[in-house]
Amino acid sequence: MSYLTGFHAIEERLKAGNVRGVLLVAKPGPRARELIRLALDHKVRVDRVGTHDLNRIAWDNRGVALELEDGDSPPGAAASLEDYLAGLAGRGGAADALVAVLDAITDPHNYGAVLRSCDQFAVDLVLCRNRRIAKHADSVAKTSAGAAAWVPVVEVPNLPRAVKDLKDAGFWIYGADMRGEAAYTRNLRGRVALIFGGEGTGISRLLREACDGLVSIPTKGRVDSLNVSVAAGVLFYEVLRQRRE
Repeated sequence: MSYLTGFHAIEERLKAGNVRGVLLVAKPGPRARELIRLALDHKVRVDRVGTHDLNRIAWDNRGVALELEDGDSPPGAAASLEDYLAGLAGRGGAADALVAVLDAITDPHNYGAVLRSCDQFAVDLVLCRNRRIAKHADSVAKTSAGAAAWVPVVEVPNLPRAVKDLKDAGFWIYGADMRGEAAYTRNLRGRVALIFGGEGTGISRLLREACDGLVSIPTKGRVDSLNVSVAAGVLFYEVLRQRRE
């Protein structure tokens, strides 16, 4: 079992539908009552529990938690990279598809913040390893402000091979790196995949070799580089800006 305790995270997961779980309520305050109504509208069972019991299983709660069965995933979750690529044909070829590739991002707060930016800037798919990636569902859901319930994520065992599949499907591959060319000087229209490296480690060698180019965000600060989630939001915006011009 896993548990979501943030109000926004629970709200968005319930709105996404197809929830396999139970809404646990210890303190039915105004926000909790809103979630109860939403749960009942989506035919999700609601159980009253004691505060002590809820604190024991989901310590960071605010009187309410959504208990999810193992394997629960929102309806928008992509089954596989192959399914995603096959689906592009049904969208007229999706000439402007955008994929985010996350290479070993282990901090769940960074991961959640990246997902929030993916939702805001219309990223089609998030591609990551099925290991060496942030897994704390509640922290991810909270930091993403519920966006984790909507952004399609595919986990793969071999990320370099998956990137090659993207290339074969006509994607240009760019790695986010402070030593790269300024992002606004590169043409980021068309099918694009942006690779973001892990905290402190950057992009791994095989993925770096798969890139068609490296892009950076010109800054004037004294700190070496931007946080990966901040960098992701800036680069997603640049892609969107170019496509709207």
